[in-house]
Amino acid sequence: MEVTDIGNKEEGKIWHRKPTPDVIVAKTVRFLHVAFNTTGDSFLAGDYHGSIYVFDISRNRFRLVQKTGQACTSLAFSLRRTTEFLVALADYTIKCFDKDTKQLVSWMRGHEGAVSSISVHSSGRYTITTSSDTAQLWDLDTFQRKRKLNIRQSVGIQKVFFLPLSNTILSCFSDDSIFAWESDTLLCKYQLPVPDCGPKISYKAFAVTCDGKSLVAGGRSNLLHLWCLDSKQLVRVIQMPTQVRTVRQLEFLPDSFDGGASQTLGVLSQDGVMRFINIHTCKLHFHIGSHGDAITAVSVSPNGRHVVAIMDNGSINVYSVQSLTQELNKPPPSQVAVVTGADQDLLNLKVKVRSDVVQRAAKSSGRQTQVLKPPPWSAEDKENELPAGLNKKRLVALLKAFGEYPAKYRMFVWRSLLCLPENHAAYSSLTDKGLHSAYMTLHDKYPIKSHKLQRGLQRVLSALAHWAAIFGEVEYLPLVAFPFVKLFQNNPMLCFEVVATVIVNWCQHWFEYFPNPPLNILNMAENVLAHHDKELLQHLVDCGITSQLYAWPLLETLFSEVLTRDEWLRLFDNIFSNHPSFLIMACVAYITCCREPLLLCSQKLDFEYFFHHRNNLDVGAMIKEAYRLMSSTPADIHPRTLLSDFTPLTTGQYPVFNHFPEFIVEYQSREREKIRLQELEYLRERQEVSALHADFVRRQAEEKAYYTQQELLQNAEEQRRNILAQEEEKLTQQRAKLAAMKRELKVKELQLLDATRRRFLKHQQELRASQIQRLDQEISRKMDLRERETAAAVQDLEVRQMEMEAQRRRLEQVTNTLFL
Repeated sequence: MEVTDIGNKEEGKIWHRKPTPDVIVAKTVRFLHVAFNTTGDSFLAGDYHGSIYVFDISRNRFRLVQKTGQACTSLAFSLRRTTEFLVALADYTIKCFDKDTKQLVSWMRGHEGAVSSISVHSSGRYTITTSSDTAQLWDLDTFQRKRKLNIRQSVGIQKVFFLPLSNTILSCFSDDSIFAWESDTLLCKYQLPVPDCGPKISYKAFAVTCDGKSLVAGGRSNLLHLWCLDSKQLVRVIQMPTQVRTVRQLEFLPDSFDGGASQTLGVLSQDGVMRFINIHTCKLHFHIGSHGDAITAVSVSPNGRHVVAIMDNGSINVYSVQSLTQELNKPPPSQVAVVTGADQDLLNLKVKVRSDVVQRAAKSSGRQTQVLKPPPWSAEDKENELPAGLNKKRLVALLKAFGEYPAKYRMFVWRSLLCLPENHAAYSSLTDKGLHSAYMTLHDKYPIKSHKLQRGLQRVLSALAHWAAIFGEVEYLPLVAFPFVKLFQNNPMLCFEVVATVIVNWCQHWFEYFPNPPLNILNMAENVLAHHDKELLQHLVDCGITSQLYAWPLLETLFSEVLTRDEWLRLFDNIFSNHPSFLIMACVAYITCCREPLLLCSQKLDFEYFFHHRNNLDVGAMIKEAYRLMSSTPADIHPRTLLSDFTPLTTGQYPVFNHFPEFIVEYQSREREKIRLQELEYLRERQEVSALHADFVRRQAEEKAYYTQQELLQNAEEQRRNILAQEEEKLTQQRAKLAAMKRELKVKELQLLDATRRRFLKHQQELRASQIQRLDQEISRKMDLRERETAAAVQDLEVRQMEMEAQRRRLEQVTNTLFL
C-alpha cells in the first residue's frame, strides 16, 4: 500500500512507484465526495473547503481544477461534454465547471435544501438533482430547469435518478414507495408495490444494474430487497449478517462479460465495512474497510476496475478490483443460500424469498399499484424514423403548418434530424491535440467581444482542422461555423458535429476547386436563376456581376449576414428538414425575392453591400419560394442531380473527409509551415538583434549615467565644501554673539543679585518696623484694657460702697425699730 499526501499541492503524481493494489490519498482537509467519469479512468474528489481535484488513474496524475470556497454535497461528470462536471454546494446551488479551462460554465439555483445526489441521463442532455424536499429536472444544453417534483411535506424524498439505457426516472420516498416516470412526458409509468409484511426497511440506499433491469434497496435493517423492474415484482430478500444494522450505500460492480446484468453488489453498512456479494448465489467475494479504518462513502468505476472509498479520517483509498478478487462466480440463483468466504465474521448471509410478499400490493402506504399498458407503436417507414422516437414526415408536416419548429424543442429536433452520433471519444481525441496552428491568431482576423464565444469558435475550428487538413486552410470556415458556435456555445462537441454534418451534406463539392469558390455549385445556382428569372440574371450579367458576388456571399456565410437570428433559425429549420439541395434553392429564392431592389442597382459596390448586409425581406416568402423552386426546377438543372442524399456522421469514429485537392492543401500547408518557420526565424533573429541593441543601449546608458553621476558627485562635493565654509563662518559669528550674550547676562545677573539684596534688606527693615508697630499696638491695647478694667473696678467699688451704705441704713432702721 502506498500513501500519497497531496497537502496543498495543485498537481502531481498519484503514486511514485509501480502501482500497488491500493493507494491512499491523504490531505490536510477531509474529502467529502467522489465521482467517476464515463470511462472510469479518472474521478473527481471534493473536500470540506470546496476544493475539487481530478485524479487521472490512467495517467497517474492529480490536479486541482476548482476552488469553490464552500463544501460540496454531491459531484457528477457531464456525460456529453467530458471536460465539464457538476458540483452541488452547501449554499444549495449547482455549478457547472470546465476542468480544463477552470471556468464557470453555468450556475443553477432553485433548491431550498442541500442537494444530496446528481443523476445525469445516459444521453447527457438532462440531469436530476435531489434534495430532501424536492427533485428538479435540468436541461444541460441550456442549463434551465424543466420540471420540479413537488411532494407533501410529510413525505421526504430519498433519491431520484435516471435508469440506465432508458428514459425512465425512479423516485424513492421516505415511506418506501417507489415510482417510475417517463422522462419526456413526466407521466407516471408504474409504482413498485410496498411489501406489507415483515419488518419495515425504511429505504435509504439504492442501486440499479447496468442494464437497468434490477433494483436493490436497503435501509435501516440488514435486509435487502431485490426488485425486477420488468415484472415490477420483489423477487428476493437478502439478509445480511447480524453485524449489519443499517445499509448506508449500495453499488453494483460492473463486469465486461455479464451484458450489463451486474451480479456483484457492494453493501456499505454502519460499521464502515463494504461487503461485495453475489446477489444470486449470495457468496461473499471480498470486503474492504474495517472497524478501525471505516469507510464513509464509495464510488465504483463504470469499467469495474477500481473502487474509490472515502475513509472516516477524510482520506481516499483507491482499490484495484483485480487485486481484491480473481473470480466472480455466477452460478444459477437459489431460493435459500448462505454466504461463504474467508472472513468468518461475514458468514450467515441468507436469502429469504416470500411468495406472499411478491403477490401483494402496498396497503400500508394507502396507494394502489398502477399497471399501465405501453402505448401501441405505429407502423411507419423506417427511412423516416429519427432518433429519440421522432418521425421526419411528422416533423416536416409540423414545419409546413407553423413555418418553424418550437423554439423550446428546436435544438432537440435538429439533433434528431441531423442524426448526431455524439462520438465523445472521437471528439476528445481531436480536442486533445490542442489548438491548430492555423487558428492560433484567430482573434486578430475575427475579433469577438465575448471571450467565451472566441474560445468556442477557436476550439471548434481547431477540431475541424485536425479532422481534415483542408479546414485549416479554408478562410471562410469561421463564417460557416460561427452561427452554430453561438447557438451551441455550452456544448462544443454537439457544435462540432453539427458543423461537420453541415459540411459533409450541405457543403458537398464546395472544396473541389479549392482555393477558388465552388464553381460547380455556383453554376448550378446560376442555371436555376436563369430558368426562373432570366430578366434578373441578364441585369446581373449586364452589370458585370457574377455568381461569385451574388450567390457565394450568401453560401459562405450560410445567410448569417443577411438574416436576423429568428429568420436564420426559421430558414435552417427548413434546410435541415429537406434535401441538401434546398440550401442552393434558398440562395436563389433570396435573390429572386429581392429582384426589385437588385434591378435598381447598377454599381458593383452597391451589389457587394447588398449581399453582405440585412435587407427588407420576408423570410416566409423566401422559404415558400425555395419550396417552389425545389418542385418546379427541371431535373437536368436541379442541384439534386449533383448532390447526394443526406448522410449522417458514423457512430464511433468520424468519417474520413478527402473531397478536396489534396496537393493544393498540402502545398498551402507546406508553404504556410515554411512561412511560419521563416517568421519564427525572423522573430528569433529580430529578438537577438533587439537583445543586442538593448544591451548596447543599456551599456551606453550605464556609461552615460556613470559619468553623469561622477560629475554630479564633484559638483555635490564642491557645494558641500562651500556650505561647510559658510557654516564655519556662521559658527564663528554665532560664537562671538554667544560670548557677548554671556557677558551681558553676567552683568544682568550681578545687577539682579544687587537689586535682590537691597530688596531683601528693605524687606527686613519693613518687617522689623511692622513688628515694632505691632508691639506698640499691643501695648496700647493692653493699656486701654487696663484702664477699662480699672474704671470697672472703681465702678464696682462705688457700687459696693453704695450697697454697704444702703445696708448700713437698713441696719440702722432695723436697730431703731428694735429699740422702739
